Amino acid sequence: MEYIVICLVAVLVSALTLFSGFGLGTLLMPAFALFFPLPVAIAATAVVHLANNIFKVILVGKQADWSVVLRFAIPGAIAAMIGAALLSLFAGAAPLATYTWGGQAHEVTTIKLVIGALIVFFALFELIPYFNKLAFDRKYLPWGGLLSGFFGGLSGNQGALRSAFLIKAGLRKEAFIGTGTVSSVIVDAARLLVYGLSFYSVHFAGVQEVWGLVLAATAAAFLGAFIGARLVKKITLRTLQIIVGIMLMVVGVGMASGLL
Repeated sequence: MEYIVICLVAVLVSALTLFSGFGLGTLLMPAFALFFPLPVAIAATAVVHLANNIFKVILVGKQADWSVVLRFAIPGAIAAMIGAALLSLFAGAAPLATYTWGGQAHEVTTIKLVIGALIVFFALFELIPYFNKLAFDRKYLPWGGLLSGFFGGLSGNQGALRSAFLIKAGLRKEAFIGTGTVSSVIVDAARLLVYGLSFYSVHFAGVQEVWGLVLAATAAAFLGAFIGARLVKKITLRTLQIIVGIMLMVVGVGMASGLL
């Protein structure tokens, strides 16, 4: 079942994230979290996200505006490492509360509360038109890199903020896609470095089956990106954004409350 769910999410969302600028990490992480501990889910998603973005760089990276990449992605990489370090810290914290519901015990932990709240926050980017149209002036690019990189390292959710800051950078559509993709690769590489040093060896021990899912999800994401590159002029995203936003709200509330 986990292979069907995760691979289906990967191929569908990857096809759309190529031109929406966000979506794969935002939705794939909760899919992994249905079957694995949260730190494992975030780290596994980061591997798939990086591999998929490297593949997309091959497809669209030559269109990137490197002056924007440097101003945005370098601060983003630094902030991503800080966010990833905080994730490791939260993962080792004791439960904040425990309760019984439906005959089962549930725990409200720091990491689930933080990540759940962030998922709900990023769901607002999908559901509320004001947030969906939010954009920032080009002079704020370094700050945008810091914010999106930090949340990418902490929760895996970075694309919505990245798009909000890059959309006003005066880029053509192709340059916007290429710049966002290259920036995402740089941030992913930075946070994966910290994940590897802090908790891969600890949290992946005894969860070896996750690697098979990572490989399958990566292949599915490659297929989705390949399809998306051919659909870029033929699809609108608003309906999908609403569906994704509602799903993320449910997952975020469930995670923060300890139900998931």
